[in-house]
Amino acid sequence: MPENEGLSPEDIARTVGETMYRKDTAAQHLGIALKDIGPGRAIMTMRVADFMLNGHKICHGGYVFTLADTAFAYACNAYNQNTVAQGAQISFLKAIKPDTLLTASAIEKSRTGRTGLYDITVHDEDGQTVALFRGNSHTIKGQMIPGLTQKEEK
Repeated sequence: MPENEGLSPEDIARTVGETMYRKDTAAQHLGIALKDIGPGRAIMTMRVADFMLNGHKICHGGYVFTLADTAFAYACNAYNQNTVAQGAQISFLKAIKPDTLLTASAIEKSRTGRTGLYDITVHDEDGQTVALFRGNSHTIKGQMIPGLTQKEEK
């Protein structure tokens, strides 16, 4: 990437999100879409397809977890510092029918040193909360886009 004069935190998050998505074949394969991103936050959607149904003919929890985990990943990487999951847990609150559009909204709760804590709420198209996810992140070496820097405050 050419030298830059520095970008705003929002511009960095958008650039990182677009770059991550181009490389994210898992999200693309599942139809997960990035709807919004900013420093420490992301919104992603996924429509429940027939192949995502379990034996009860409702969405398999693993797909709901994957959607929430994807929003978590984009939120914690939005600073252009390589960050991975250290741990996560999910609570399933409501059964999800086929063809439901799910939205996962990730928000940073804490970011100190190399660790972070993120809460992700998954809603259905009626605004009903269907799952709550909490992820712990750990920053590792490197950047998603080497050399991409934040504008200096004056």
